[in-house]
Amino acid sequence: MNTAELVELGQQLRVDSVRASAAAGSGHPTSSMSAADLMAVLLAHHFRYDFERPAHPANDRFVLSKGHASPLLYAAFKAAGGIDDDELLTFRKLGSRLEGHPTPRRLPWVETATGSLGQGLPVGVGIALSGKRLDRTGYRVWVLCGDSELAEGSVWEAAEHAGYEHLDNLTAIIDVNRLGQRGPTRHGHALDAYARRFQAFGWHTVEIDGHDVDAIDRAYGEARSTIGQPTAILARTLKGKGVASVQDREGLHGKPLPDAEEAIAELGGPRDLSVRVHEPPAARMLHAVHGGDLELPRFEKGNEAATRDAYGQALAALGSARGDVVALDGEVGDSTRAELFAKEHPDRYFECYIAEQQMVAAAVGLAARGWVPYAATFAAFLTRAYDFVRMASVSGSGINLVGSHAGVAIGQDGPSQMGLEDLAMMRAVYGSTVLYPCDANQTARLVAEMAGLEGVRYLRTSRGATPVIYGPDERFPVGGSKVLRSSARDRMTVVAAGVTVHEALTAADALEGEGIRVRVIDLYSVKPVDRHTLRRAAEDTGCLLTVEDHHEEGGLGDAVLDAFTDGRPVPRLVRLAVRTMPGSASPDEQLHAAGIDAESIAAAGRLLVEEAVVR
Repeated sequence: MNTAELVELGQQLRVDSVRASAAAGSGHPTSSMSAADLMAVLLAHHFRYDFERPAHPANDRFVLSKGHASPLLYAAFKAAGGIDDDELLTFRKLGSRLEGHPTPRRLPWVETATGSLGQGLPVGVGIALSGKRLDRTGYRVWVLCGDSELAEGSVWEAAEHAGYEHLDNLTAIIDVNRLGQRGPTRHGHALDAYARRFQAFGWHTVEIDGHDVDAIDRAYGEARSTIGQPTAILARTLKGKGVASVQDREGLHGKPLPDAEEAIAELGGPRDLSVRVHEPPAARMLHAVHGGDLELPRFEKGNEAATRDAYGQALAALGSARGDVVALDGEVGDSTRAELFAKEHPDRYFECYIAEQQMVAAAVGLAARGWVPYAATFAAFLTRAYDFVRMASVSGSGINLVGSHAGVAIGQDGPSQMGLEDLAMMRAVYGSTVLYPCDANQTARLVAEMAGLEGVRYLRTSRGATPVIYGPDERFPVGGSKVLRSSARDRMTVVAAGVTVHEALTAADALEGEGIRVRVIDLYSVKPVDRHTLRRAAEDTGCLLTVEDHHEEGGLGDAVLDAFTDGRPVPRLVRLAVRTMPGSASPDEQLHAAGIDAESIAAAGRLLVEEAVVR
């Protein structure tokens, strides 16, 4: 396309953004209009993509980080032939693929869900890492950001990581339109303020008029030819560009234009231009799904081993068996034991340093490219990245998260290092799987199981060594549990997971010596929960006692209650959990102080039995 045609295409994208928002009666047309010329030039001259084959390994990747500008994206899809005009006008309607913020669950050309600002560039870094270090098919990653989201710290985690990794296949297009949701942004149109920040992280920067299509074209060409650095194109634009009544005006964010027909006329009316997007070069994916037979580590029953050690060994073994498994860690690989994978498979290991948001985002980006990522850090620190976990679920992303050093059982480090909320937050994620193994062989098996699951998968590991109670050939299906003690004379059931399983077994032995038979269930699958086994235990024993190294809210006890949410009678339930703020103490002292050790379980059991007799 020549200059005049590019200008016309930009106007068409504006018009279609206005039309789609007007048909919906909602949306963000002014945010779309500011970036229309940036999108037009990219689509017509620089983007290489086969819309018939969205999984083509050499396709360029586009991420709309400012996801509220979805009318612009859908207008571009229409110009490229991905959707027709009728579908464009279904924007934001029930059943439409064109949601208010785009998701890959609905459209095959969308890389990741966006809308929670500050996430597009971090995920784009993950996709670019895949292209640079793993796929090596030469594709480029283009991320369109708004200037408002540059206030998010996650953007600068991404900027630093991209600069450190020399991701010259990554281009951030910054639509600096000066206006946020409620008024001006922090730096307004001061392009140099943003440029200095990107340059500090090792980026090449280009400052342009974002409505000059020739300048945009040159900037994209410069980005493609820059070697050894990611590029940030800082484009000065006007929100609502082209319509005098809304252009560069406050108070119009997230609203259809007051008079859409008049605005469309001012923009020159509807067009029906189509764009022939450049095809990608021939390429094939280099990674194989399977590399050999899986030989998981084997731990002898009766010995002791930390589940975090089993995680590291099992992940390294899984990496040998499957060429699509990658590992990420937040600079605690010596503690999470992810370093074992790094030593055996350094080409598939990504050190993300103390940047948990970027770590999870990179995992999402790698998963989008077909890899199976395992990302690990302390369970407590995953709270920093929770919004990224939530958005991974919205994307339908398949990622494995591992939280080590969970609970008060870590001991002397104190509460800042203790994951005591992780089960609750991971259970709350749509479609998630939450696993909490109690021994090394169980951990190894579950690490392997996770690779074949869908959605967000979470594995909780422990710092200290615990007894190996299962054989290396035992199976642990997701959604299952293990009944470790059972008899026809059981008077109560103790439900535990992780470190508290061993405390429960010790308590059961003590109570049996007093003539009180206790059923013990290892509920290693916290979500989905084994409803059948729990219901049977409630029917047989009359009461359940849950014990967890976690806060009471949202953890194991609430998971057990989920087994009785279909109208069945709720059994008598007593919950032992961490209800106070821990300090520093030995692991045994911590468990006792929290009231979740064997002595506390036995005491609660005696009380339950006594009360049952009185009744």
